Amino acid sequence: MQRKKKVPLLEFSNVSAQRGTTTALNDITLSVDLGENAAIIGPNGSGKSTLIKLITRECYPIQNSSESFIKILGETVWDVSRLRSMLGIVSPDLQEICNRRISGRDMVVSGFFSSIGLFPYQYVTEDMIDQANSILDLLNISHLADRSMTDMSAGQARAMLIARALVHDPQALILDEPTSSLDPSATRKFLKSLSELAKAGKSIIMVTHHIHDIIPEIDRIIMIKNGRVFADGSKKELIKESVLSELFSTPVEIQKKDGFYYLLR
Repeated sequence: MQRKKKVPLLEFSNVSAQRGTTTALNDITLSVDLGENAAIIGPNGSGKSTLIKLITRECYPIQNSSESFIKILGETVWDVSRLRSMLGIVSPDLQEICNRRISGRDMVVSGFFSSIGLFPYQYVTEDMIDQANSILDLLNISHLADRSMTDMSAGQARAMLIARALVHDPQALILDEPTSSLDPSATRKFLKSLSELAKAGKSIIMVTHHIHDIIPEIDRIIMIKNGRVFADGSKKELIKESVLSELFSTPVEIQKKDGFYYLLR
């Protein structure tokens, strides 16, 4: 019997994209397997966030040729609401939108409807509430369930959006600049939660320009510079001072501690 070929979670082939009149991505080709943990890193303005917006259909690629495509779980055409149930996506843009007078629990439950908060026409079941409460427990944020999103710290709100993204048990979590605006204490707590999720089998795809965001469970590193794939390989191969100095166009020193890497300069 012939084995069925595994379908990648994400597949980009010869993809280019513009933001305004600027070419943000130029002929990107890469593939991320289902179940894989990966970090996409690069300097500000390198095209990382555009990559996320292509996945969420907030922007669309330039059609260069018949060989140019974006596939998610093997499909090129997706209903956006169905897509959001397959991929849990959390970004600074989403956090800004979600800064409303909505309780944490309602924000999490709204993930079932791909909405921001709940509306009278939406039918919330007991199973949905139970699932939301279970995820709040998992992330150790049950004490925030009745607090308004506007009264939470940046780290608390970010954790609540992770909970919202998890209600569908998505195939992967895709995180855009996951620790932006978080203080050092909130960053440590947040990254610890991500590590626990990765250990539990949840695929993590992280887009960042901070190497200290890269949790130990991530081994695949995809580097983006000037809208192109600069390098793609293992953490051992690429998290090196020589490679990072070239990526960020400045000399850097690295320190490793407890499975994390830190830039000293």
